[in-house]
Amino acid sequence: MKRTLAALLPLLGVCLRAGCAVHTHVIGDGSAAPADSPGADKVKQRQWYALWGLVARNDVQTDQMAGEDADYEIRTEVTFVDGLINAVTSIVTVTTRSVTVTK
Repeated sequence: MKRTLAALLPLLGVCLRAGCAVHTHVIGDGSAAPADSPGADKVKQRQWYALWGLVARNDVQTDQMAGEDADYEIRTEVTFVDGLINAVTSIVTVTTRSVTVTK
């Protein structure tokens, strides 16, 4: 039992870490404030997919999220909350990811 647990624990850690993917796109000169700063102007939406990401269920318009700003940053990631949602809904092939626009 201890050997099985010792073998599965690192595998569990790798599986949990593998879901933390982040893609950042800089438009123009990027945001005026760093994305992690509390003073940054952020707009966040959740993108829903069916069939494990093959079919988008809603339309996240990053240009509308940015408004009139020409310089902004788009960050697409699977957050901890997305991971919790995916753990439950992936059984029926539905997954999520978060899209954040920082102005």
